[in-house]
Amino acid sequence: MSFSSQSTGMNCNGVSQEAEHFHRPSDDQLEALTTLLERENRIKEGAQKFLKLPITETMRMQVESELEMASNEIEILTKRIEQETSRGKRRKNGLGPTTKRKFAGQAPPATVRFRSDSDDRDRDDSRTALNQANSYIKSLVSLARSSVSPPPAPLSSSNVTGSANSDQDRARIDMMNKFVSLLQRNLRVRYEINVSELVQAVIPSLSDRCSKHCRAAAYRLIRHSLLDSASIEELHRQPLEWFIVKSLARDNKHAVEREQVIKLIRTVVDIVSEKRDRRGTTGATSIPLSEPIMRAFVAVAEHAEDPFRQICVQTLAEMSLLDIDVVARSGGIRFLLHALGEGPVEIGPILAATFLHIIDSPRTRAYLRLGIDVEIALLAVTDAYGRGPDHAERMRSCTKVIQLMLRTWSGLMYFCMEDQRAIKSIVNTLQIPSLETREIILDMFFDLLNIKAPEWYKTFIDGRRLTMYRKPQNLPERMGEHKLLERPPATLKLTDQYIALLVLVFTNAGLLDALTSMLEESTTGSNLTRKATLLMAEVMQMANRVLPLAVAAKIQAVPRVFNLASDYNRGEHRIVGTSAMSAIDSFNRNRARLQPNVKNARPRANSAEDAVRRGQRQVEQSKIKIGMQMDDKTFQSSLLETQVMLTKDNTKWNFDMLQELIEGPLLNPKRLEEAIKVSRFMRRLMSFFHPFTHRFSDLPRKQPNLRWVRLGCNLLTTLLASPDGIRFLMSEDDFLKQIVKSFAQLDPFNSTPESDPIFSKSRVSDTLTYGYFEMLGTLSRHPEGIELMEKSKFFTAFYHLSELRNREDLITAVITTLDYTIDGHPRVVLSKALTSSDVHIRMFATNHLGELIRNSLSPVAWTLRLLLTQLYDPAPEVCEMAIQFLEEACDAMEVLQLVVEMQPTMDHLGEIGHPLLLKFMSTPMGFRYLYNAGYIDREMDMWFHERNIYYVVQVEIFLAKVFSSEAAEDDEDVLAFDGVVPPHFYGEMSKTELGCQVLSEKGHFAEFSHFIRQHALESEDLELILKLKSILWAVGNVGAAEGGLPFLEEEEIIPSILEIAEHSLIPSVRGTCFFVLGLISSTMQGAEILDDYRWEATLSPVGFPTGLCVPVDLDRFISLPTWEPIEVKSDADIRLLPPTVRTELEVITAIDNLSNTVIANAASRSLARMKSRPEYHSTFGSPAVFFRALHIISTQRYRLPVRRYILDLFNIELDNGVIKAISEAAVSLRAPPSFKQSEAHISRVVSMLGPKHAGGESDSDEEDDDSEMDDVAEEGAVKNNTMITLRPVIRIIGFDK
Repeated sequence: MSFSSQSTGMNCNGVSQEAEHFHRPSDDQLEALTTLLERENRIKEGAQKFLKLPITETMRMQVESELEMASNEIEILTKRIEQETSRGKRRKNGLGPTTKRKFAGQAPPATVRFRSDSDDRDRDDSRTALNQANSYIKSLVSLARSSVSPPPAPLSSSNVTGSANSDQDRARIDMMNKFVSLLQRNLRVRYEINVSELVQAVIPSLSDRCSKHCRAAAYRLIRHSLLDSASIEELHRQPLEWFIVKSLARDNKHAVEREQVIKLIRTVVDIVSEKRDRRGTTGATSIPLSEPIMRAFVAVAEHAEDPFRQICVQTLAEMSLLDIDVVARSGGIRFLLHALGEGPVEIGPILAATFLHIIDSPRTRAYLRLGIDVEIALLAVTDAYGRGPDHAERMRSCTKVIQLMLRTWSGLMYFCMEDQRAIKSIVNTLQIPSLETREIILDMFFDLLNIKAPEWYKTFIDGRRLTMYRKPQNLPERMGEHKLLERPPATLKLTDQYIALLVLVFTNAGLLDALTSMLEESTTGSNLTRKATLLMAEVMQMANRVLPLAVAAKIQAVPRVFNLASDYNRGEHRIVGTSAMSAIDSFNRNRARLQPNVKNARPRANSAEDAVRRGQRQVEQSKIKIGMQMDDKTFQSSLLETQVMLTKDNTKWNFDMLQELIEGPLLNPKRLEEAIKVSRFMRRLMSFFHPFTHRFSDLPRKQPNLRWVRLGCNLLTTLLASPDGIRFLMSEDDFLKQIVKSFAQLDPFNSTPESDPIFSKSRVSDTLTYGYFEMLGTLSRHPEGIELMEKSKFFTAFYHLSELRNREDLITAVITTLDYTIDGHPRVVLSKALTSSDVHIRMFATNHLGELIRNSLSPVAWTLRLLLTQLYDPAPEVCEMAIQFLEEACDAMEVLQLVVEMQPTMDHLGEIGHPLLLKFMSTPMGFRYLYNAGYIDREMDMWFHERNIYYVVQVEIFLAKVFSSEAAEDDEDVLAFDGVVPPHFYGEMSKTELGCQVLSEKGHFAEFSHFIRQHALESEDLELILKLKSILWAVGNVGAAEGGLPFLEEEEIIPSILEIAEHSLIPSVRGTCFFVLGLISSTMQGAEILDDYRWEATLSPVGFPTGLCVPVDLDRFISLPTWEPIEVKSDADIRLLPPTVRTELEVITAIDNLSNTVIANAASRSLARMKSRPEYHSTFGSPAVFFRALHIISTQRYRLPVRRYILDLFNIELDNGVIKAISEAAVSLRAPPSFKQSEAHISRVVSMLGPKHAGGESDSDEEDDDSEMDDVAEEGAVKNNTMITLRPVIRIIGFDK
């Protein structure tokens, strides 16, 4: 996006062109001004449209800046045009002085400024903005100097001082807000200003003396000054951390200030994230936030009642993905784990996804303790015993998180570590008999294994018989709808392959045994046990479908159920076992009956329904024969019986008799002639359908009246069956002529337009007028009918209709109802609609053409040729629709061959045309055509360098969305991905002999093999890992073709892929290998090779590989190696020299004790007493002691209210001077590495707890409190003579009588 090159005129050509405008006469200048104004308006419109798109904050600011510049230019140019226009009028009227035309080299008048000077002006604007920014910084510095505290004023002047401070605050806020708006308008200024100078100027505005709004404005200004990693590094060096710590600890009254601090931290994180994405950083990224800031931020996230908790938790999760070390040092990982297990339900999935990402890398998962940390996510399920029904909702949310984790490679492999301990703990909860919420866990397994429950499952669970259910009555219709959408038999579904692994994992973890235990609980059975039986039956059915026969047989043996059924010693065991087996058998029989495979269910000649259909046809045919043989008398009486000859009121007509006559006797030419010529029956009947009689055409469009439309269509079919009928329609009846005249009423060139034409919008939508289109469609099905339509000039009327504005309804009705079987005008009408000027009509016509192709039983060349024409439509949505229909049609090899023979050019389609071109590549003719066109060489290089990566990213996104428990069913990506492996360039290439030859000549496969061997066990570099995955997918797709497998054998790459699958430290890379091995197993030869390496392929009932493959030794693939958790080093390792003054020691010790929940109450009371005593005033006002307190809360965990309490203890207003004093204290108090505390100091610190509760007196007693403080004072002076002073430490404190 570059508006600047257009709007600022920075290119040389633009300057020279605009300079020419100065040397033209006034008319030329006016024209030039108008041209420039049009350009600026276009820039403005483009910028406004761009702002509606989802763009980054940086880009948004740039566009807004350009928009403002364009608006300014428009204003200037408008004024200039007005001046030139008025000057031209004056000159025309002889009012103005006549000026001679200047020669080419002379300068233009000084008053005229065009965009040729805009470069200079823009530079001036930029310089002006920078000068303005510098002046703001200076003003902020001068305000800070003027606000230095004056000498203590008398009490009477306090109000004056307060108002002066508030005035200064307002001045600062106003200036900082102006500064922010300047930075938003001029992006270039951000690059020019010095961040350190700006922060130094802003720091006085962060002091405690300033208002919360002033501090909020200061943080906002700092945030807007940040641009890149250099600016945040510069910010990190500034003395801001204690201001941020204090701001985060403030209460909710200061929400405006805290919001800006959190936004500032978010901006830092965003910039670090952008830097990582832009550079493709592969290792750890460092977030320049100190531990004090991080601990303050974590405290906000931990506080359940804080309004900013949610955003802080999400930010911490994001930080842990960027820099896990800084989060771990500040206790953030521990908190996020706690929030995952017991935090708000809504953030569970976010945190689960975060930890799954952490687990995927060996470097980051070392921060987690195996078997302890991430397992907290299972807590609500594994610890549900004894919680009661109220716990059910928490369990449901927990099962969603478990599903999310088990549907990723990281989560599945982590939970399978240590002999599947975590998986077994989930499964074993089903064996707790008194746990009423086990149904939730069963539901989780149904969802996890993608088992969709039909409506009859409820009947099965309720224990009722399934015989009441019959096959859905609309099955033949449904089958008819779907039979033409069938793909060729799919060899692989990625979702099935993953579910096969899940079935294997859970059955190995004892799922079927746990379900059997549930059945043993009761002999009578309950809804819960029947649901368990249902799950067992589904798992066995699924194992049969997706697992190899040897593995599936072990699962289906269910030995424990058979043992129960054959236990003759205990009757209840036999009842349970036989009931379970009977239920499973009933389930399988009824499943086959109630859920037939729609794809393969075709009506057969020997099917049960066929006899009924055959009988119905015979009855209809015999009725027609009898009708055609009707005698004269019967025929005449039948005509009279219809009442058509007696009345014009169609409601009194005998409709059934009419229908029988039309479909029977009138098919006999003799009877038809009699009806036309002798009895005038046909003339009276046809007059009912005439548009201008307003009888048929005025009937409301309601269900009972639709039969008249069907009758009209049947009548026309009968008339077309004999020459007399055709002659009657052509010359004797006005039916066709009146319809043509009705169409003519809509012609805009008609001299007298009708006020209420027959085919008005309202009549077509609300009356049976629409039926005329159905009747014309009936005519178009017969050659005689088309001839009648041609002679009556119907097609001319249709061509005129296609040019009408705002009458899409008529054109779409014509397109829909016409029959295109016969070559002629109907096809021309369709092709005209396909090239209409209205994009909506083109969309509709393309869709109808696609439906025609979809419903045709054999490929039809003319429809395909028309559809290919739509690929060149100017509207991208029309092209996209045409591509989708072509892709679907090309699933059939005959259609694909036909399309390839037409040799369409698809270079102009870009990305949307690639899937279709990949289909072309899979046929020898198509590959040769594309090879000769240069497409193969070009695409091969693109796939080698870029598209391989794009492919793996797309597949992983699709899989994540499909497996997501919250995936919307109408999500476009989910709908686009049906589980079948997307076509891959190298895979399609390997399907033809010429393709394999080209691949061999290029040498790409050898390079792939070399890369796999070189980086097989890469675990650090994310870029190399992504490239490894992409190459694995390419190799797998090549191996999935019969012609491609020799490449893998020649390079001996399969053992390398197996080594990665079993030894890689990255779960997602192992998962990629799993899918790739499935691809390789989709050929018989590939399945045999993998069988030698103990990976067994699933075969279809007829012995062909299905593309599913699982390891015989599951543990080698599914379990990661264990690790030792790393020890996190924090700022707590930086020690301070101990206090030497007694009061300081007592205050610091009490603050330290606040972190211990056991003695925190006593410590807070001690601090309250100290605060009220005069000898401690100097301590609570000392910057050095304040620093000690800040150091303690920045190295240990304190809850937010405690942090707030500690900071409020001190009578110190944080400002620049205090920060300097704190910085000096940080240097002077830091203990050298060799420093060791003396024994006297240690005993003195420990003895603080000794005499506090001497004698077991109550803490509430004031005298005792005083005596305690005295005792503490004495204790401070006692030397460490004996160890007896340590005795009080073992006393229980806080539980006195």
